[in-house]
Amino acid sequence: MTHLTTTNARRFDIHGVEFTSFVSSSTGSTSLAAWRADFRPWTPGHAHTMSREEVLYVVDGVLDVEIDEEGFAAVAGDAVLVPAGATFRVSNNSGRPACAWVTTTLGMTATMLDSGAHLVPPWAQ
Repeated sequence: MTHLTTTNARRFDIHGVEFTSFVSSSTGSTSLAAWRADFRPWTPGHAHTMSREEVLYVVDGVLDVEIDEEGFAAVAGDAVLVPAGATFRVSNNSGRPACAWVTTTLGMTATMLDSGAHLVPPWAQ
């Protein structure tokens, strides 16, 4: 499938963020996963690590990003490269929604640092 529409995209909601999956193995991809992440206002981030690197492109709003010891605000038009294994947290600390386009390679998994839970996000498989 090469034309991937919002109508056909799968949606997942976790930690106050809606993940809209466009590109994954379920849509015919053999190496990439891509999704839109919509952050509600005042959504706190949850520290985690990921098994693969990930790129976020901020489409709208402002996202507060922490990667290892570095913290910064990423605004619309900014891209963020998150290295595999880095401690990562992204929050929306504003009163308006924020949105990012996210890309990684298929098979990415995450480990939540507060609980140690191992996640296999379906939008990245």
